[in-house]
Amino acid sequence: MKWRKVGVLMGGISSERDVSLMTGEAVSEALDVLGYDVQKIVVGRDVDRALRNVDIDVAFLALHGKYGEDGCIQGLLELLGIPYTGSGVLASALAMDKIKAKEIFRLHNIPTPPYYVVDAQSAGWLADLHGSFGFPVAVKPRSEGSGVGVNVVRRMDDLLDAVEAALAWDDQVLVERWIQGREVVVGLLDGRVLGAIEVEPARATYGFTLEPGLGAGASVHMPARLAPTRYRCVLTLAERANRVLGCESASRVDLIVTEGENEYVLEVDSLPVLTAESLLSRIATGSGYDFPRLVQSVLDCARLHSSAALRTEILYGQAGRDATAEVASVPVLKLTGTGR
Repeated sequence: MKWRKVGVLMGGISSERDVSLMTGEAVSEALDVLGYDVQKIVVGRDVDRALRNVDIDVAFLALHGKYGEDGCIQGLLELLGIPYTGSGVLASALAMDKIKAKEIFRLHNIPTPPYYVVDAQSAGWLADLHGSFGFPVAVKPRSEGSGVGVNVVRRMDDLLDAVEAALAWDDQVLVERWIQGREVVVGLLDGRVLGAIEVEPARATYGFTLEPGLGAGASVHMPARLAPTRYRCVLTLAERANRVLGCESASRVDLIVTEGENEYVLEVDSLPVLTAESLLSRIATGSGYDFPRLVQSVLDCARLHSSAALRTEILYGQAGRDATAEVASVPVLKLTGTGR
């Protein structure tokens, strides 16, 4: 074993806490079966103190949502010199930020649905801003996951309500053109494409808002029901989207595939739900990974992403980590800005 003592970080303080606890319990059970010394760390606002007081070799991130997959916890782990699973600080932040991710997609000629951005100030002239953009549209908070605050709007009379509801979750809102087509998820592991699965919801959800439960009446088709040529195109597009954001370890890419032979990337999830029944696990099963093996493979990708932190670990070992932890304990470092 490369690592022996594994801390599974779960819970968190985002709107996706319950989903994270599900992932954490599933991962912890799998690691226990694999023979690791597992420490469950339920993350709260005192996570910095908790990490300094626990004896672990590596952190397995089972967190979702803000502060968990947006680069915040990743940055803290870099400071503490604790290797961790998932992507690094920058890639995590970019993947979580729907607006910045779409800007990068467009820069690299990766097709993504047209959109515009609304904040509290511009919401006052929403009708002028929307103009001839058309309907239906999907309204999404800038940096939330699992469909939090997402609404599908089909007429102007409902748009302002949807924007205001989304602004309750974030300072900026994405208004994205609805693209009619098949909802396809591509799974990747350490940059390698595992396959694609198709989600057929019982009702319009747009953006895979119902994972992990998927909702009553939803159907899942593995592999996705696409012609071989289109299937390969979807896998290639997903790999490109994942690569331009710099995502590593396990990730999933959500796409819309239209009948007119067009594919659109919606977003990249840098810390996808990881249970035996999650979409990523089902995709991995099609590539020969049972759930414990998938968890093991994710753990094998764990590392420090900062060159300085990695250099400290290599040169000074535990002494370097202790010194980093001492610096991180200075009261100036605040995670929440509350002073607590």
